[in-house]
Amino acid sequence: MNATDRTPADLLRSALAADPARPLVTFYDDATGERVELSVATFANWVAKTANLLQDELSAEPGDRVALLLPAHWQTAVWLLACSSVGVVADVADAGAPAAADIVVSGPDTLDTARACSGERVALALRPLGGRFPQPPEGFVDYAVEVPSQGDRFVPYAPVDPEEPALIVAGREFSGAEVVERARAEAPALGLTGPGSRLLSGLPYDTWEGLNAGLYAPLATGGSVVLCRHLDRLGEEALAKRVESERVTVTAR
Repeated sequence: MNATDRTPADLLRSALAADPARPLVTFYDDATGERVELSVATFANWVAKTANLLQDELSAEPGDRVALLLPAHWQTAVWLLACSSVGVVADVADAGAPAAADIVVSGPDTLDTARACSGERVALALRPLGGRFPQPPEGFVDYAVEVPSQGDRFVPYAPVDPEEPALIVAGREFSGAEVVERARAEAPALGLTGPGSRLLSGLPYDTWEGLNAGLYAPLATGGSVVLCRHLDRLGEEALAKRVESERVTVTAR
């Protein structure tokens, strides 16, 4: 990654320039058996489409707050980088956040909480292959319906200031620059040694530690992440096989 990268979106742009074909996020859901692998290029395309949805369809502007009521999931990782691309603040996993948010993004299990948001509401079915809801929840935009038609390239209308708030998790606020700096500084302790490192994370996304292991630190070091939801349903033998098959170099769980 480049020393000049100051935001998570910068890190993604550098990763795309360096090696667009390499895996970046491999996602498992051990409740459903789902496995999804996204290269840097595929992940960046989802981010661009989501950022365009935020900016053009939802009228998000730098400084707006987006409440993300989502679990550790590859689509959550996409939303985190899309928020960074637009310059909005991603407020993660706070049940009280929707009331103060400009936009709320909800999974299927948090729709009632999300209705406290008086602004735009987006719902994610979190179904395999990014599938849509059979019936869209009333009062919500169905992400899977709206995002495919968005542009494949994203250009923010206003420059993103790396010193402005970018992330709130567990009540702690981080600027974009702080996210990048902490991710780099803490990567060695996670066992991430640079390009080729592959971290398997079973941590939830409701803490900095979970977000860092499950997205930011691998991105900041040129590594990749095997992000596992419901990992507690996987036995030790099956986990050992996954570590081997996915060429995992370090785990966080």
